[in-house]
Amino acid sequence: MQVILLEDVKKLGKKGDIIKANDGYARNYLLPKKLAVEATNTAKNEIKLKKQAETKHQQEMLEQAKETAQTIKKKPVMIKIRAGEGGRIFGSVSTKEISKAVQDQLNLTVDKKKIQLKDPIKSLGNHNIPIKLHPKVTVELTVKVEAL
Repeated sequence: MQVILLEDVKKLGKKGDIIKANDGYARNYLLPKKLAVEATNTAKNEIKLKKQAETKHQQEMLEQAKETAQTIKKKPVMIKIRAGEGGRIFGSVSTKEISKAVQDQLNLTVDKKKIQLKDPIKSLGNHNIPIKLHPKVTVELTVKVEAL
C-alpha cells in the first residue's frame, strides 16, 4: 500500500515522502495514528502544492535575509558604556544590548539568539560579530563600543 507520510517516522521516511508500506502496518499503525494518509491522486497533488508553497516561502525568507544582511553590512552600531582607565569597561556588552542597539539604530529586528557572540565584549573599540540571519546567510556586524 502506498502512503504519504504526514510526520517524520523513524526508519521509514520524512514528512511528505510517498512510501510503500505493508498493508497491515499502514492500516493498523500509520493511518490510525495519523502519521500517514493513503496515496490517492488528490493527496499526491495536495502534497505537491504544499511543497511548492514551502519552497516559495523559503525563497522569500532567503531574499529577506539577504536584504537585511546588506543593511547590516553597511552601517556599524554604536554602544556607549561606562569605562575606566585603560579602556576597561564596567560590566560587558552582551547579545541583548547588541540586539537592542540594532533595533534602535538600524530599525531592524534581530533575535539575540542569532547573534553569534562567543564571549561578552569587555573592551572598547570596534568588534566584528557574526549574525546568522538564515541557514545560508551570515553577516558580520561592526559594533563600536565607546566610553560614556
